[in-house]
Amino acid sequence: MKLVVSRSTIRKLAIAAGVFVAAGLAVFGFVFRARYSVARTMEIPIREFSTAEYPEDPGERSIHFGDYSGRSLRLVQKDDTHFDFVILPKHEHAAKITIRDVDVSLMTPSEPECTKQDRDLERIALTDRQWNRQQVSFRRDSPHVEVSGGNGFELDNLIEAKLAKNCLNAGLWEVMLTVREKDRRACYFHGWFTMPLGHYKRLFEHNTGISYWKHWYKLEHWSDPVGTLVRLDGLRTVLAERDVPANFDSDEPVIFAGEQARKRRTVDAENILTWGDFYDGRKVQFATFTPPGRYDVDRPWNNEFGRLSCFARAVWREIESPARAEPLQELELVFEDRQTHEQSRFIVSGFSMAALPQVPKDCYPDGLYMPMGIGVPPFFQDYDDLVANPPHRSPYFCVLLDSANRWINHHEVAVDGPVLHRDASDPTILHVYLLSYERHSLIAHIVVCTDPSNSQMASQTTSSGGFPRSSR
Repeated sequence: MKLVVSRSTIRKLAIAAGVFVAAGLAVFGFVFRARYSVARTMEIPIREFSTAEYPEDPGERSIHFGDYSGRSLRLVQKDDTHFDFVILPKHEHAAKITIRDVDVSLMTPSEPECTKQDRDLERIALTDRQWNRQQVSFRRDSPHVEVSGGNGFELDNLIEAKLAKNCLNAGLWEVMLTVREKDRRACYFHGWFTMPLGHYKRLFEHNTGISYWKHWYKLEHWSDPVGTLVRLDGLRTVLAERDVPANFDSDEPVIFAGEQARKRRTVDAENILTWGDFYDGRKVQFATFTPPGRYDVDRPWNNEFGRLSCFARAVWREIESPARAEPLQELELVFEDRQTHEQSRFIVSGFSMAALPQVPKDCYPDGLYMPMGIGVPPFFQDYDDLVANPPHRSPYFCVLLDSANRWINHHEVAVDGPVLHRDASDPTILHVYLLSYERHSLIAHIVVCTDPSNSQMASQTTSSGGFPRSSR
């Protein structure tokens, strides 16, 4: 039986299809405008979590936390890159706090010049620039902070305001207000808000000269660049290279200070007493960092510490960076998987050994405390320092690579970066710590002798270049 469709029916179907497509385009246009439209002044809600809603919060909370809650944000664009963040109270006893003239381009992904001609390096640079925390502090006595109104508590006691681009999707930001209580800085207000994506898009293009749409998905949604080739010669030139004595004592007790002491409640592991305990196959999980920017102990983050289960050797390099005139240093730590024997190369580069803090081990948070990535800022930084040292001009980079120079997803391995400092007694000895996922814990401490004449340090390592004295 032959089916016959009349011309009028075809016309009706065509009209219906056209209406459907037009409606779809209209909806898309509305959603697009709503997502990326901005104004010079915008009123933005701030999300807060009570203690009952967020009991695992590892922050240093004030006894006044919750007493000055209920706020919103007025975002005021001053020029192409500078904004005022006006934190408005909903209650008379709370003050209006303004963080003025913030160059938000410095908290928006950028990239060094040396990555712009290499598509792979550019992808790694932009990925880690977005998916790392950048928390910036503004001192109360700086011209950037203004406090008015309220019952006088904040006027008298506020010592610092902080803005953070957290390590999740584009636009997820935080604001924190801090007071001093005895010998500690304590947070009495913590809120989460969305930095308008229209501003983010424009600033990204301002910083990079690249169309936002080329990278938008990787910035707004995690896209794993695992396996991407990292051409190290595009980032620096090696002037000299040598193996150096290094010691990873797996029997050394784990140490905790700073945020690692506070985050012990967000680590799910039992009887982790020494560094070696991280690598013997027992369960070690961390609270996952989830939108809008909080830890969730009910969503555990696993690890691939087996990749790092055997420390093989350390390589010291003198390098030249296109971002600095003076020679700098680079350290490569080579690990092997005990089961597969595959190598993982942890490379931290673009630092000055002479400029590293010289402190005792229990003061390790005062060392160079950095994330993984290329041209990334510190996790925590004062605004004046950020202005003086823009991330895209930094010679620093840190990557985890396989033996073929392919990028290893350090997030899945659960390594977030290094901490470096010189020994308190001997400035030629370098202490290196590996930070776990979300800096919940340190997971390794490696002592490197950068002076080949230091025979005492060399005697503490094996002739093969520094395998753990106890491999467990």
